[in-house]
Amino acid sequence: MAADAGSSPLQLPCVFSPKAQQFLALCAQDGRLRVWNTDSKTLHQEYVPSAHLSATCTCISWGPCRTAKDGPKRKKRKSEAGQVEEKADLLAMGTAAGTVLIYSAAKGALHCTLDGGHSGAVNCVQWHPEDSLLYSGSDDTNIIEWDLQTGKMRSKWKADRAAVTSLCVSHDGKLLLSAGHTIKMWDLDTKEVYRKFTGHSTAVTTLRFATTRPPDSNGLYFLSGAAHDRLLSVWQVREDGKDKNSVVSFTLTDEPQHIDLVTSNSKEEAVRLAVVCKDGQLHLFEHFLNGPCKKPLSPLCTVQMSDTKDSPVPIPLLAAALGADIRAVLLAYGNHLQPVIERVELSTSERHVCLTRDVQTSLSLSMETSISKVKTPIVNAKSRVLVPGLPGHQAPVKGTTQGSEKRKKDTDTKEMSIAERLGEIDLSSVSTEKGAPKGMASLQTDNFAVLLVQGLESNDAGILNKVFQTRKEMVIKKTVARLPLPAVLPLVEEITKRLQGHPFTAVLMVRWLKAVLMHHTSYLSSLPDLVTQLGVLYHMIESRVKMFHKLTKLHGKLYLLMTQVVTSDSSKAVAEVDHTAKLVYEEESSDEDESSGDEGLPDDDSNWEEDEAMEDDKKEQTDEEDENPDSRTESKANGDEDMEHENESEEE
Repeated sequence: MAADAGSSPLQLPCVFSPKAQQFLALCAQDGRLRVWNTDSKTLHQEYVPSAHLSATCTCISWGPCRTAKDGPKRKKRKSEAGQVEEKADLLAMGTAAGTVLIYSAAKGALHCTLDGGHSGAVNCVQWHPEDSLLYSGSDDTNIIEWDLQTGKMRSKWKADRAAVTSLCVSHDGKLLLSAGHTIKMWDLDTKEVYRKFTGHSTAVTTLRFATTRPPDSNGLYFLSGAAHDRLLSVWQVREDGKDKNSVVSFTLTDEPQHIDLVTSNSKEEAVRLAVVCKDGQLHLFEHFLNGPCKKPLSPLCTVQMSDTKDSPVPIPLLAAALGADIRAVLLAYGNHLQPVIERVELSTSERHVCLTRDVQTSLSLSMETSISKVKTPIVNAKSRVLVPGLPGHQAPVKGTTQGSEKRKKDTDTKEMSIAERLGEIDLSSVSTEKGAPKGMASLQTDNFAVLLVQGLESNDAGILNKVFQTRKEMVIKKTVARLPLPAVLPLVEEITKRLQGHPFTAVLMVRWLKAVLMHHTSYLSSLPDLVTQLGVLYHMIESRVKMFHKLTKLHGKLYLLMTQVVTSDSSKAVAEVDHTAKLVYEEESSDEDESSGDEGLPDDDSNWEEDEAMEDDKKEQTDEEDENPDSRTESKANGDEDMEHENESEEE
């Protein structure tokens, strides 16, 4: 049976083949398609797409069973005729790159590739029950009808304003259900909308026809399930068109992840429904669809699985398929990389059933019998086994046990008194204060790697804050490099929590995340459930970087505008130059010097003659003084006498 077509990015597709349920097809975290045989519980085929990491598989749908044409035909017995004539062969896989891959289980190879139609990721694929047609819905809001005989697009039309997340074709092949936020019923002959149904607030991920009656008989029902919704709604296609609300609702414990049902062909036949929720529980329903039902219906039986340990851990169910027998249910549980397939008989008299299984033993048995290309090497007794990790580090388990045993032996032989221990502590503190020699190693508490491991184990926010506040790149790199491998995943989870907080702390956490990815990528890639554990980190980074491209465009435009404004302002400033001189320098002429020197003298012309006479007298006096120095004193005395006579005359 084909499962629900729409799938969220975190949900991995897992589908049983129709009718006989001979195969289980699923895509794991590594992007590979694996087909398991449900009868022998072994791996039947494995296919690696060319772009299995960049263009991951988003949805899977088995095609209708067809007769095998390979090989020469021979007459078969009556008992063989019904078994061999029709087999599940073709398998359609939608990818995140917008292409649809058609894989042939009979050939064990790729049949064809349908590309060139969608510009966004393919969310759902659905086969036509009779003709060789395939329908695909994508994030680009379009539905494409593919012709598999030619491998080309037959028609394409816009289905919704939002992305098309789910598709379903009616059993007669005349109607098509599509859903984004609203559910639309299309007439496949005219490609026009037949009816519209509204009622889900989130994207619809599941669409299935519940009955096989014609739409004009008031007996056509279909059911729908949405993301983050704990209900399955049943809708009735009424002849008068008054089908605005859902008729019946089935209550669930979580969002529906996989659905299988046995359709009702008449009013007297009940619809049997098996729903696997996101929390790993299975709910079984049985209801007669004869009109509206006000109260939501609870499941007849709820199935859970757990392991056989002392503290039981739930085992998630991946898919379930109903058969001809009412009590028998085919289950797939465990991990997507190595699922366990089992057919279980359930009694619906018990409302809640818990099945305990030892997954490890069943996995080891199936791995021995499965087809694998990996060969285990023959190891000699003298060969040395290298533990994965950094060079110079011991295995974490062996190192701790040996150290603890040595310590126990030492404590048994010699017991130190409290005074001696205190003395050692004082000596160690003094040596650290005065300066220890270079050969001594630093204390363990000073080592950031030891502090980080202690903080992660005890979940101590104080220690973690002290370690994460470092901004030195070399300290961060060395701390992450010295970290033991079991502490890498808790560190990534702690970084993820802190990245969701304030942007200031997120900037510091990005440096730690970069160092972890540089040093421990090989170890992280070896983890089987890495995608589910790092899904939150991936989506958070994607949501934060989503607006970065638009912001860079806006930043570029604003920068261009600002540079144009600055250049226009500078051009205006250059045009309006002030021609007035800031500083004027004039050279002084000889006439001005002469005039400036005469300012303190009187204006009489006789001054020139007096000056000349005074200069001549001074020359003569200097000459005389040079000849006889005694005359200097006499002249001084005569000068004083003259000054006295002048003063007396002035007084009179």
